[in-house]
Amino acid sequence: MKGYVLLAEDDETFRSFLQTILEDEGYKVTLAGDGRHAAQLLARESFDLVISDLKMPGKGGLELFRETRNAPSAPPFIFLTAFGTVDEAVAAMKEGAVDFLTKPLPSPNALTAVLDRVMETRLRAKTLVSMRESEIAGLPPEELIFAGMAMRSVHKLVHDVAGTTANVLIYGESGTGKELVARSIHLLSQRSSAPFIPLNCAAIPENLLESELFGHEKGAFTGAIHARQGKFELAGGGTIFLDEIGEMPPALQAKLLRVLQERTFERVGGSREIRADMRVIAATNRNLEEEVSERRFREDLFYRLNVFPLNLPPLRERRDAIPLLVEYFLDRFSRQLGKTVRGLDPAAMEILSVYPWPGNVRELQNVIERGVILAQGVVRCENLPNAMLQASAIEGRDSREVLRGVERDIIVRALEKHKGNRRLAAEELGISRRSLQYKLKDFGLVGE
Repeated sequence: MKGYVLLAEDDETFRSFLQTILEDEGYKVTLAGDGRHAAQLLARESFDLVISDLKMPGKGGLELFRETRNAPSAPPFIFLTAFGTVDEAVAAMKEGAVDFLTKPLPSPNALTAVLDRVMETRLRAKTLVSMRESEIAGLPPEELIFAGMAMRSVHKLVHDVAGTTANVLIYGESGTGKELVARSIHLLSQRSSAPFIPLNCAAIPENLLESELFGHEKGAFTGAIHARQGKFELAGGGTIFLDEIGEMPPALQAKLLRVLQERTFERVGGSREIRADMRVIAATNRNLEEEVSERRFREDLFYRLNVFPLNLPPLRERRDAIPLLVEYFLDRFSRQLGKTVRGLDPAAMEILSVYPWPGNVRELQNVIERGVILAQGVVRCENLPNAMLQASAIEGRDSREVLRGVERDIIVRALEKHKGNRRLAAEELGISRRSLQYKLKDFGLVGE
């Protein structure tokens, strides 16, 4: 079910027509023949949306809206109006109604397009609440980490492997969220109550990396005034995340292999064997098979780590995630900076939609933070980096066509995945079969 709709309309024929459209789209519908009946229903039930005629006997839609708009969890209103009362509908929108439609409807799509937009906005609002709660717990929610159709298979694999003890190797470009996926695996595992210890192998000088991993004893080297635990000890019972594992020097690769094989290690300058009770998740932005063939990475270590590989797609391959990510970062940085930013100008969103994102989600996060700092109410094109504007002008010569192409590709992939079954494809895409059929005709895919 897409949502629960209250339909208030005094014309029985038109009411029945609208009910058919709504139910075909997957909505549960409750009917009211006048404003008073609608008010009674609103007083005792919770609805996701109200579609109301503006003029009804006894109590009109505008009066109904004004009575309920300040109630907790008040549903959004869409008004139905004749051409002669359009001004009143516009006035109602200024008071907070989300949209209006004129009677008679030009086509069923006129209603379904507005419905889809309103329900998507409502769903995002709920998701943001979930995101805030998850952020307090220290990790963004799964809806954000695995946003976009291209991440659905990754999401399933994460749940499949989390409950096991298998080593995981995460592949992905810089900024795709490898550490967030690793943390998700840890939190879904039986080790979730124990520490998650990250270490970026590329960020620590080679002469210090061994000590960071294994710890050291007092006097092991100049400056070792005290004995110190390494990451493997700190991760005891939990998970160690070795980011950019492809940057690990050959000598340390051999020592890491011993830890994985024997589950013991020694501190630098020590002789006492310490038990290594932790799960290893590694990540890289390199092609480790090529590194192995070029003898820059140990083959035996590669096979130890590559028990369960996960490939994270770059942001340019999951552009359908951009609106949700943008909304999340807007909300987050607005709160952090104490600013009220209402959203993105459509032209700015179009640029974000066609930009190639070489820095992936991390770059998007930085762009939105900059935009919030510079914005006056709404993030506009002039609040985006100049390099992005120039790149988008080159990459997005006809941005609308680019966006249509992305949508077409998503639909084609869904149909291929479900072997042409339109019902299953529509369910995965989150649209009705009627909407899918319309899009197939629009993209010239009928018969494919």
